[in-house]
Amino acid sequence: MDNNDLQTERNQEKHPEDNTLFGTTAAKDTLRQGLEDMFYLLSRDYPPKASLALVGNRYNLIKRQLLALQGMSCSSQQFQQRKNKELLPEALKNKTIYIDGFNLLILLETVHSGGFVFKGLDGCYRDISSVHGTYKMMNQTGEVLVSIGDVLRRLEVEKVIWIFDAPISNSGKLKSFCYELAEKHQFSWEIYLENSPDKFLIGGDKIVCSSDAWILDECAAWFNLGAWIIHNEKDRRLNIVDCQLQL
Repeated sequence: MDNNDLQTERNQEKHPEDNTLFGTTAAKDTLRQGLEDMFYLLSRDYPPKASLALVGNRYNLIKRQLLALQGMSCSSQQFQQRKNKELLPEALKNKTIYIDGFNLLILLETVHSGGFVFKGLDGCYRDISSVHGTYKMMNQTGEVLVSIGDVLRRLEVEKVIWIFDAPISNSGKLKSFCYELAEKHQFSWEIYLENSPDKFLIGGDKIVCSSDAWILDECAAWFNLGAWIIHNEKDRRLNIVDCQLQL
């Protein structure tokens, strides 16, 4: 969940229009063409908002398609900078990592509930959901959190620090729920509520797990935990839109 200028409502189930907007060959071809144009414009320092508006008008994209395209796009400079800071799984052994809590949790909730997720040029998966002041846990929330904990245990991470947005309603309840799961499953977790989580995550030399574009551009190092988990979802039917280009 990026801190995008465009926003949309978060749904527990797949949006009724998404199969038409993202599930057909024609829709994916249109997104791929739009992504090529966005990469071209952004790599030549065209402003992101103006680029998105231009491409959206060219291909008659509606709001949800624009959100997807925005999340998938980056410039050649951003692509290279992000790849230079991306860590391999073995680099996490015996380390402390910091998770962009709502960013990862909502992405994987979307996956588990059958919603569409979109693979960006930088390799990160993003959803087109957002939290408007209040977070409500889903039936899949506990399953998602436990799956994350199990993956990080296998990667031999020493400590996991979850960062959630303090101003979001129910973040305190989610914090308590995370601690209950950590005690039950013996996860080495700490949960922080921060007023400015993005700024907290980019401070110092933290290893960050996020797909937020601004955080990836500003942090010291990051691991693509969302992609690692999605790639290992072998028993689940996934709705993934992947419009990768030859960069």
